[in-house]
Amino acid sequence: MDLILNRMDYLQVGVTSQKTMKLLPASRHRATQKVVIGDHDGVVMCFGMKKGEAVAVFKTLPGQKIARLELGGVLSTPQEKIFIAAASEIRGFTKRGKQFLSFETNLTESIKAMHISGSDLFLSASYIYNHYCDCKDQHYYLSGDKINDVICLPVERLSRITPVLACQDRVLRVLQGSDVMYEIEVPGPPTVLALHNGNGGDSGEDLLFGTSDGKLGLIQITTSKPVHKWEIQNEKKRGGILCIDSFDIVGDGVKDLLVGRDDGMVEVYSFDNTNEPALRFDQMLSESITSIQGGCVGKDSYDEIVVSTYSGWVTGLTTEPIHKESGPGEELKINQEMQNKISSLKNELEHLQYKVLQERENYQQSSQSSKAKSAVPSFSINDKFTLNKDDASYSLILEVQTSIDNVLIQSDVPVDLLDVDKNSAVVSFSSCDSELNDNFLLATYRCQANTTRLELKIRSIEGQYGTLQAYVTPRIQPKACQVRQYHIKPLSLHQRTHFIDHDRPMNTLTLTGQFSFAEVHSWVVFCLPEVPEKPPAGECVTFYFQNTFLDTQLESIYRKGEGIFKSDNISTISILKDVLSKEATKRKINLNISYEINEISVKHTLKLIHPKLEYQLLLAKKVQLIDALKELQVHEGNTNFLIPEYRCILEEADHLQEEYKKQPAHLERLYGMITDLFIDKFKFKGTNVKTKVPLLLEILDSYDQNALISFFDAA
Repeated sequence: MDLILNRMDYLQVGVTSQKTMKLLPASRHRATQKVVIGDHDGVVMCFGMKKGEAVAVFKTLPGQKIARLELGGVLSTPQEKIFIAAASEIRGFTKRGKQFLSFETNLTESIKAMHISGSDLFLSASYIYNHYCDCKDQHYYLSGDKINDVICLPVERLSRITPVLACQDRVLRVLQGSDVMYEIEVPGPPTVLALHNGNGGDSGEDLLFGTSDGKLGLIQITTSKPVHKWEIQNEKKRGGILCIDSFDIVGDGVKDLLVGRDDGMVEVYSFDNTNEPALRFDQMLSESITSIQGGCVGKDSYDEIVVSTYSGWVTGLTTEPIHKESGPGEELKINQEMQNKISSLKNELEHLQYKVLQERENYQQSSQSSKAKSAVPSFSINDKFTLNKDDASYSLILEVQTSIDNVLIQSDVPVDLLDVDKNSAVVSFSSCDSELNDNFLLATYRCQANTTRLELKIRSIEGQYGTLQAYVTPRIQPKACQVRQYHIKPLSLHQRTHFIDHDRPMNTLTLTGQFSFAEVHSWVVFCLPEVPEKPPAGECVTFYFQNTFLDTQLESIYRKGEGIFKSDNISTISILKDVLSKEATKRKINLNISYEINEISVKHTLKLIHPKLEYQLLLAKKVQLIDALKELQVHEGNTNFLIPEYRCILEEADHLQEEYKKQPAHLERLYGMITDLFIDKFKFKGTNVKTKVPLLLEILDSYDQNALISFFDAA
């Protein structure tokens, strides 16, 4: 990684959404460019840098929150017209700030994503896609799941209009008019789309995608089928991808790939002779990167990566060196420049301090007057609660526009909090009485100064469902707190998938009754994550799921008056049976429930658990031996007398202890799953075997797979 970039903070606007900052085209090669950015206050600001200071070209009045900002213009000319999407309206501005367009789309939902190509406008709200040409409605599509981004392959190169939608159900939908031409499955929920090299690459059909779990890929969108070019897995467990751009920052004549992630990581990938990307540079900023652009802003001829962050900072990572080579005359000039900068910063600081005093006095007066209204300060929180496939845990990410003081986590269901390496907050637990007040967890995270982003890891237990609450208190006066709620679902460790193995031994649960399609869909939404809130189009729907902890699977097919659920894990069917009958009873719906249990599936599930259980038992055994072996080592002075296995444990002691610490209650959780499987197997036969559970736990303590299977068969 020989690329050296230096950070320069240019200015701060309000809180920003994804893809709301662009660089206007340069007047000549490597000349400085203007930056245009839109924020949640509805303000569009265009500025340029002059003698190290940000100078505004124009700034609009506040309005509705800006969700997207794109550049457009006549095809094959510089794209310097500014378009913004706010609520259901599109507005257009010239580079001087004059408004020339105000187009009310009449969409029932707010616009979430936008792409502009000449006179064609492609928009998407949560589930609805619309294509307009010269502000006239052309095509419409209702998606089965949420649309996160929309793009169109370059019309000027391909002479065909090919829009592509990035949908939450891990699918890219390629459209032709109002119809889906074909679907492309991608390895995670796609959050952002971009044309490769900014123009679709050599073919004009190359499309980059980034996912919410941090994966990156390139696909060629041909007229008949997709061609997968490459894919980068997120092996370093970095954040989800929010923005992508192509720009030659390395200076080798080939455009590099610039990536911004929601954990504040900025990455640069270069392309080698095989056209495979290789990481050349990365830098961590303290908050999520909402937009990224390559260009030249600070000084002529010095390329840079310009990013905008969640709280509205516009920051450059520039190739301009901090320490300049200078002669005797130059040194005086640099010193004078520095003195001027320090002087202007002091003046600005004094002005801000005076303003704060004034506002504080105004607040005191208004809060103490008899007509005082509640003056609770408002602040913006960006939160994300997602299931990680790799370790079957949930990530809760909380990002606030100002420093966080503390976060209180409360849960009415049993959950484990796991360690997060990036997390520097101090955590303390309070004792709970779950029988009295349904509190299973009370934990407080006290954050260090200037922490605006907090990441937590939570592991839930399937079958136990309820609500997790986060009380977020930032460092602002007067003290204020916001509450965020997250639903822990009955089958919380299941993740949507596109394929399942139909050859597995399956157990079947069938529901029939006087219920509508919308009602049965709402029950599935209640039970399982990653199911769209709105019922999909059509009379019948099929969803496939995979358990991220055990790799068991679930197939759900339902329509009006009927629901069929198949799983190779009896416990999954048991949880569904209990929860669905409870939900139907609440709504006074009479359900007919029938089930078919496949005995072979129990042995199959135990075999899936076996490698995990064996590994955890071995890990626990090794960790128990570490202290004794270290004592022997100190006593004897060396480890030569130990057998190779014990020497190996001592060499890997730190790694083993770290791994054991990262997986608290892992063994207990596997024991719990086997116990549930045992109880559920006999529950469907009408037998209560809870008295035999202590015997089962004894067998698990001296674990042998065959002995366990025999116990299940004999009981």
